[in-house]
Amino acid sequence: MQDIDRMIEEALDGEEQALFRDTAREPGFFEQAFGLLGGPNGWVNVVMVAVQAALFVAGLWAGWRFFEAETALSALHWGLPAAVLVLMSLIIKLGMMPELQANRLMRELKRLQLQAAMTRKG
Repeated sequence: MQDIDRMIEEALDGEEQALFRDTAREPGFFEQAFGLLGGPNGWVNVVMVAVQAALFVAGLWAGWRFFEAETALSALHWGLPAAVLVLMSLIIKLGMMPELQANRLMRELKRLQLQAAMTRKG
């Protein structure tokens, strides 16, 4: 793959080389994750992050109460909701991963489209 990138970059002129280098850079995880909060469906992801954070905090609070419980019934009363809340927050967070992968795929398709257009032009 690197040889193909090098060959394409050599075939391009200066402005196109800069554009190719910019699109070839893979953004980091945090840049990709915060990129989910923008765009047309960004508000949905903002709501999901807020709900996920609330569920996680509630799960931590219920977990704290679980460890402070003095009887088995009281421990069960707080332990089960703690586990369910933390698992729900994890499921919501994992629900955002397919969109992250779709964004990666779209970025690569656009990069390939740019490469094809530039090689056809040259």
